[in-house]
Amino acid sequence: MKFRFTLSIMLALALFAGSAMAAGLPSVDDMKGAVKDAVKEGVKEALTDAMKKEPEKKEAPFHIGIVTGTVSQSEDDLRGAELMIKMYGDSANGGMITHITYPDNFPSEQETTISQILGLADDPKMKVIVVNQAVPGTAEAFRRVREKRSDILLLAGEPHEDPGVISEAADISVHTDHIGRGYTIPLGAKKMGAKTFIHISFPRHMSYETLGLRRAIMEEACKDLGIKFVFETAPDPTSDVGMAGAQQYILENMPAWIEKYGKDAAFFCTNDGHTEPLLRQVAALGGYFVEADLPSPLMGYPGALGIDLSKEQGDWPAILKKVEKAVVKAGGGGRMGTWAYSWGYTTTAALAEYGKRYVEGTFTNKLGTAQALREMRKAYDEFCPGAKWGASYFVDAVSGVKNTKFVLLRQDTYVLGGDYLGLADVEIPEKYFHIRMTPAAK
Repeated sequence: MKFRFTLSIMLALALFAGSAMAAGLPSVDDMKGAVKDAVKEGVKEALTDAMKKEPEKKEAPFHIGIVTGTVSQSEDDLRGAELMIKMYGDSANGGMITHITYPDNFPSEQETTISQILGLADDPKMKVIVVNQAVPGTAEAFRRVREKRSDILLLAGEPHEDPGVISEAADISVHTDHIGRGYTIPLGAKKMGAKTFIHISFPRHMSYETLGLRRAIMEEACKDLGIKFVFETAPDPTSDVGMAGAQQYILENMPAWIEKYGKDAAFFCTNDGHTEPLLRQVAALGGYFVEADLPSPLMGYPGALGIDLSKEQGDWPAILKKVEKAVVKAGGGGRMGTWAYSWGYTTTAALAEYGKRYVEGTFTNKLGTAQALREMRKAYDEFCPGAKWGASYFVDAVSGVKNTKFVLLRQDTYVLGGDYLGLADVEIPEKYFHIRMTPAAK
């Protein structure tokens, strides 16, 4: 009101100025000064009134909780959460996404992980919880969340717990296709020129049903494909030696392994932390690397080859191009592969997007149906334009029962300095769906 009143005075003064001199009133300059002062005062008052008002905020109608590892344990998973915050905003500022991280030493800090996940359910607007990777303790956390809240959709990415265990608690779990990839990774190694396949892991990982079963399938696939299978044990990064000690072990042992098995050996490891030193030595010493346990151009390559991807962050075609250039320069062209898009990054983003669409009613069929599987693939496709995905439900090797709450996905492998291997279109022989974990893998 004060500002409008001041403008009225200004207009009156302006109209009055034309007859000012004839009437012997104050000069035009004096009138200009008065107008100037009036404008200053009016603008000042208007700005003061505006600053007193709180800016209008459009609050998200519901929240999505995302739980990932830290940068040191699983950077890609965390970057996927950051993408969703960019897309839908941080819940702390009226947006949709709440992101937290579980402890690096999650095997011995399960209660901390459980309490962190459970704490998300205290938010009355929380409608979806995504945990990627779903480390041990996730199933128990989901069970407790379900006791408190029946309205929250619970989604598990790359679960470390057995399919039967996590499926009792989660609405949907997604995992890299450990059955299909148990066959396609050795097949990819053979296509690249390998004659020996080296599988590197440790007892904790081999106790997981998915990882232990994949190892058994890989061993059988190598036999069928005519290449030698070898199992090598490396330290667990969560043990007393820590990540630094586990990585040093790989660096120091790779020369001996190359000498023992030859440069036509392909190497595969089940732990993200082992990947970087393994890639560094494969590039320098020889051998093959088909793809990581959780494949991505970011998985191990930047650290192994000193690649700065700060300018390309989030631009996967640009990231792949720069990584490929570095690999070829290091001498690894045609011998080292990856998925064009990160599994961990895509899984975090795709599960959150899937949950969002489900809550919004984009698809209404019950979870576990054919439509739900199509919607899951659609969410993955959205973040991976141009890449081919294969998707199926997990089938228990013993009972033969299909688990429609456990989805298996695989992306085609891209050979850096080469081309796609066409593995996403490979039909997995029926026999591999009925292989069970070997006693050695348990």
